Amino acid sequence: MPEAQILKSKEYETIYILRSDVDADTADKVQGRVAEVVGRDNGKLVKVESWGRRKLAYPVGKQKKGVYIYVKYVGRGGLVQELERNLKLQDTVLKFQTVLTNEEVDVQSVTVDPEEVKFQRLELPAEEEEKESREKALGLVDFGDGPRSMRGDRSEDDYGDAGDGAETASTAPAAAPAGDNAAAPAKEGGDEEA
Repeated sequence: MPEAQILKSKEYETIYILRSDVDADTADKVQGRVAEVVGRDNGKLVKVESWGRRKLAYPVGKQKKGVYIYVKYVGRGGLVQELERNLKLQDTVLKFQTVLTNEEVDVQSVTVDPEEVKFQRLELPAEEEEKESREKALGLVDFGDGPRSMRGDRSEDDYGDAGDGAETASTAPAAAPAGDNAAAPAKEGGDEEA
């Protein structure tokens, strides 16, 4: 009779991003839900950190900033899937990502510092809304941070493409001087000078 396979615990890190306009109570509810899921699946929270409001690499759901929360925990089996499923159900969670950091962890040997697991209440200052001019919103001005092809600081070399075979007036070869033998017409009468 085969022995039952003992599932090894693994260590994971999850970072989830909340909307930038989240209030402290909602952030506490989301973190409470994360702690509940980890505890229910016989896991252990090891560390919880709030990294504060940061600019996103690209807009997500019309949000340009988000509140980053870092969670480190130990658990088995489907803990990650259950945690991510619960994060998907939260309206205030924009994105999340989980990384496996250690494949074999003895849960009994993991020590948890109560201060590192305590979720600190978010006290974020109110965010100033940036008023964007209509021209800037349409992309008509201030291209300093855009792609090079959209910036106004083009040099003469940016317009011509040497690889297409077409020559512009600035890239056409200059006419040969009149005294050059290669460009001079052949003389009549058969006299050739060497």
